[in-house]
Amino acid sequence: MNPETLKDFLGTLKNTDIEELSLETGGTKIFFRKSEVTPITAPPPTRAAVAAAEAKQAAVDGKRATPIKSPMVGTFYHSASPDHPPFVIEGNHIVPGQKIGFIEAMKIIKDVNANVAGMIVKVSVRNGQSVEYGQELFLVDATDYAAK
Repeated sequence: MNPETLKDFLGTLKNTDIEELSLETGGTKIFFRKSEVTPITAPPPTRAAVAAAEAKQAAVDGKRATPIKSPMVGTFYHSASPDHPPFVIEGNHIVPGQKIGFIEAMKIIKDVNANVAGMIVKVSVRNGQSVEYGQELFLVDATDYAAK
C-alpha cells in the first residue's frame, strides 16, 4: 500500500465511529486504533487574554498586586522537601529570577521564579496542590519597587 493510499484510508477512518481496525492485504498488515490525546499544558495565551489578565491585577489590602502564575500543569511545592522551610512566605521580599517554588509533572521539575520585585502579599496555593497552566500561585505588591 503506498503512502498516499494509506493517508487517504486513515483520513476516511478518522471521520467514522470505527474505534479499532486490523487490515491485512498482500504482505502488508495495518492496525489502527483511535485514541484521545489530552495535552499536558494549555496553549499559550492570546494577546486578548494577556491584556485582560494585566488589566485584572488584583488589589489586596488597597494595594495593587501582580500575580505570579503557574508556567505549567502539575503539582506545586513550596520547599525543596517536606523537612525544609518554604522558599518564600507572605511578607518576604523577592527579586526577579529568585526561586519561589517548583512544579513537578511526570518526574519533570520546573522551577517557579519571580518575574517581578516586590513583597509576597498572598500565597494562593497549598504545598502539594495540583495547579493548572496560568493559575495564580502568588500575589506580589510591586508598587514600592516599580521605580527601582
